[in-house]
Amino acid sequence: MPEDKVEIENVNTPGKTERVDRAKYTAMRKALLAVLPKAAPGLKVPEAKEALLPLLPEALFPQGKTAGWWLKAVQLDLEAKGVIARAEIKPVHLYRLGSG
Repeated sequence: MPEDKVEIENVNTPGKTERVDRAKYTAMRKALLAVLPKAAPGLKVPEAKEALLPLLPEALFPQGKTAGWWLKAVQLDLEAKGVIARAEIKPVHLYRLGSG
């Protein structure tokens, strides 16, 4: 696999992977993990997005464009890997597990 791509998983479709841009994935992953609390109930997805937008590199996410798609892709990948989880409440709330 080229160095500029990374394979991600989706908690909703086990066993299936997608290849995505490594730089954008890494930037979003770092930002998401920086803003999510370590305990439930965590943050609602829109709250997480608002908190992480200032942490994203402008060169990769000009004016926050495509951040919503990347947030969802990283969220589903990290859920599949057991790094983050959804709280048992609605709407969706996310929080970090362990040292993730």
